[in-house]
Amino acid sequence: MSDIEERRLEKKNFSNRLLFIYIFFAFLFTYFLSKTYSLQISSFSDYEIAALKNKTREVLIQPRRGIIYDRNNNILVNNIPSYNLIVSPSQILNPDILLKNIQQVISLNSEEQTYFFENFEAKASLNRELTIKKNLSPEEIARFEVRRHKFPNVFIDERFSRQHIYPHLFSHAIGFVGNPNDDELEEILSNQDQKLRETRFNYSNAFLLGKTGIESIYDKELRGTFGKKVYEVDAKGKLLKELKFIAPLPGRDLKTALDIDAQKVAYDELDSRRGAVVAVDLDTGEINTYVSSPTFSANKISNGLSSSEFDRLLEDENKPFFDRAGQGRYSPASTIKPAIALFGLENNIIDWDYTIDDPGFFVLPEDGRVYRGWKKGGHGNINLNDAIIESSNTFFFSLAYQSDIDELIKHLSYFGFGRNVCKDCFFPDNGLLPNPQWKINNLNFGWFKGDTVNIGVGQGYLSATPIQLAYYASFLANKGNLNNLSFVKNNIDLKEETFKAKNIIDTDWQKLHDSMIGVIENPKGTAKRLRNLKNYIIAAKSGTVELVSTDTKEDYKIIREVEGKRDHAIIVAFGPMPNPKYAVSVIIENGESGGSVAGPVAIKVLNSLLKK
Repeated sequence: MSDIEERRLEKKNFSNRLLFIYIFFAFLFTYFLSKTYSLQISSFSDYEIAALKNKTREVLIQPRRGIIYDRNNNILVNNIPSYNLIVSPSQILNPDILLKNIQQVISLNSEEQTYFFENFEAKASLNRELTIKKNLSPEEIARFEVRRHKFPNVFIDERFSRQHIYPHLFSHAIGFVGNPNDDELEEILSNQDQKLRETRFNYSNAFLLGKTGIESIYDKELRGTFGKKVYEVDAKGKLLKELKFIAPLPGRDLKTALDIDAQKVAYDELDSRRGAVVAVDLDTGEINTYVSSPTFSANKISNGLSSSEFDRLLEDENKPFFDRAGQGRYSPASTIKPAIALFGLENNIIDWDYTIDDPGFFVLPEDGRVYRGWKKGGHGNINLNDAIIESSNTFFFSLAYQSDIDELIKHLSYFGFGRNVCKDCFFPDNGLLPNPQWKINNLNFGWFKGDTVNIGVGQGYLSATPIQLAYYASFLANKGNLNNLSFVKNNIDLKEETFKAKNIIDTDWQKLHDSMIGVIENPKGTAKRLRNLKNYIIAAKSGTVELVSTDTKEDYKIIREVEGKRDHAIIVAFGPMPNPKYAVSVIIENGESGGSVAGPVAIKVLNSLLKK
């Protein structure tokens, strides 16, 4: 190949390489030009916002929780100021000396000291406050204030704690607050379009969540809405200056229908015995009294309880945490008899003139099994009115025997049995309204006619809660018409329920009320001992919840030597008659006599509500 040819090829190769370099640098120039355009023009606002976000920090401001009142505007739960000892770490040169000097004024336990040293550096680098001690006593505050000039970078600031004014009275009705878990906190913030950020707390206990009772049911309304502060920060996240402040919205105050005076009476009369009292306003369905006994201090649970104290409460055989008013299951016993009577009237099985001979027992025709009444020798020839007044078991055994169980169960559900009757109770139990299918599913046995007979006197598988019994008494008082029950005053969301009878007329309701009045006012009434405890007329039905079945009184005397095996005392009542305003139910575990033991409690609660 000639030299000319070689030079031509070299020149061509060089031109190709030079063209490639031109294209590469042209592409690189175009890329940088497009990036510059994007940064400076098309995406400028996005990057500007991102830069501002890196330059600022949002801090959530905790809202103040709403106050809870009783129906007379007395405060039940409030936000009580507490005072915390706080330091500004970024202004402190020697934390060891500072802590030593503070210890001479305010005592710090080992846990508080450890917390101080573990968090000092991080708080100082970010210009954050550091709480040394919470809930200072008045004496501690006074000692610090007179020496305040010695601690320029230490101060006392106000925080709040959630405080029940009556910590034992409303522990089950109102409930208590506590700290949410991670999932609950995430839900709280997401519902307010917030994310978990640094938070300035108004409460010493940090984030609060209603755990039980009204505090839980109305937590969203009581909680309020978080505010925020926007700070300028440096590259390390240190707060420099406040740029923006959005005030938090405090929670809504809540006016309940609870009555302090009646609540105190119920609590005092139960006297730490196991039991419950529920009283209801008949016009509105509002709950005026709701006591479960024994109880506990809601303040200690909300604001700090030692593990040993908590364990003692958990291990207490009387179960103070258990809400007997809304979750305790009890056989309604003889208090069920007015509802059974209405079933007989509605289905034309009996009328007010219908009589039977009561020998003191009922014999089941199918197998000859004997169901005994409470009165030896029976009540003789007796009609419906007297059967309610004297509480004839035989009469209602016979009536239940003639009843279709499915129709009877449907009838009892109208009166609140077997279902939730409360709009805002905390996890209420539905009790048990049994039927043949339930027995097959749960006990693997068929339904016997004797099961129906037992329901006629409120025994057997049937059970109800005190709140259901209060609803039932209210339903009877209002002649088959009532709102769902609620703790809140003037609750507009309540559903009105009506018993649509075909054969029961107003005269029947009046006669039923007269019979229940006779339970106290008639010399033969099972609760006649209550007659002199009030100066107005009350309709009632008492009962004795049988825990252990015995054939003779002698057998029961042996059984009752063990307190836990004694019968429960129960009563439902409403008054004053003839225009009742309130209804009440009372259960006292192992109290034995409904008229003698539960009855006086019911009377005194009604006296308080009526200001008698």
